[in-house]
Amino acid sequence: MTAPSTRLDRIRQRLEQANVDALLVTNAHNRRYASGFTGSNGWLLIPADETVSPKLATDFRYLEQAAQESPDFEIVNMNGGIEKWWGELARPLGRGRLGFESNDVTVAAHKQLRDVNAKLPASQRPALVQTDQIVEQVRALKDEAELSLLRRAVALTDDAFAHVQRTMQPGWTEQQVSWEIEQYARSHGAEGMAFESIVAAGPWGARPHARPRDEAICEGQPIVIDMGARYQGYCADMTRTIVLGDHDDTFPRIYDIVLAAHETAAEMVEPGMSARDADQLARQVISDAGYGDQFGHGLGHGVGLQIHENPYLGMTSRDTLESGMVITIEPGIYLPEWGGIRIEDMGLLDDDGFHSFTGTPKLRMPA
Repeated sequence: MTAPSTRLDRIRQRLEQANVDALLVTNAHNRRYASGFTGSNGWLLIPADETVSPKLATDFRYLEQAAQESPDFEIVNMNGGIEKWWGELARPLGRGRLGFESNDVTVAAHKQLRDVNAKLPASQRPALVQTDQIVEQVRALKDEAELSLLRRAVALTDDAFAHVQRTMQPGWTEQQVSWEIEQYARSHGAEGMAFESIVAAGPWGARPHARPRDEAICEGQPIVIDMGARYQGYCADMTRTIVLGDHDDTFPRIYDIVLAAHETAAEMVEPGMSARDADQLARQVISDAGYGDQFGHGLGHGVGLQIHENPYLGMTSRDTLESGMVITIEPGIYLPEWGGIRIEDMGLLDDDGFHSFTGTPKLRMPA
């Protein structure tokens, strides 16, 4: 993995822009990204001044682990309630401005933090300042170590899908398919799944985030399978829609529209484009075919330590796409009385365009 100091430098640049002297990181994914620490409990304090050591506060269970995984951080023992160790964590800031993660800190946690902070001597009491997605913005641009892990997660996903496509038969339940995917992924190196696999056959597939049921899959039904393995903390995301046996006349017609929308977006998306304009690339194809109202979600999203990260590619997004982002492209059409079709690849956006990591073939319908 890239040395944490490289990531810390990128975070420090954001701290200067946010006009804070340090950042208190409470979000678990941000903590792992910035420090390498994989324990379940801990806070980071990252000073803007690179000459001041960052700190990682955690409890007795993880002290040895933290020292091993986060050698660039000074370890603070969370021994007792917050009032026992908050001063050790925050005191070096003096009266500086301490940013906290407003998207992660609850109202109750903020009150506790404010109260314990107020008990510090005035000369050692930082001012608590709300910040918004500082680390998340840094995480949106992946480094080479992250790209390697993401590619591995995608490769495991491809392999698991190929296995289940070879294995499944009419009569299997959606839950059985989902479990077969997970067993294969785990037995071949995945930590687990990035999310519960979606397996939705027939009309159930018209629900984009349907949960698998204890219902048998029949021949001829469209089957939406949305899945992703997790590898060393990093997620994969892929969707394919298939049929067991012969399909009806609707399947190739809808599939070709979705495939055209997918390929149009994959070929034309580029850095500097607004995420709304990227979404429109696929949406226009589907709308021109008369199914605009049946494509109700966004085109895609970023992927990394979380299955949904910055940026969001959709009609309401305010994000701008940048080189170095890993995104999904996943248009779909959903017909309540029939089912759904979604096609999703995940890959890197760089100066040359979108490069899919996903290797699973797409269907090609006969003319």
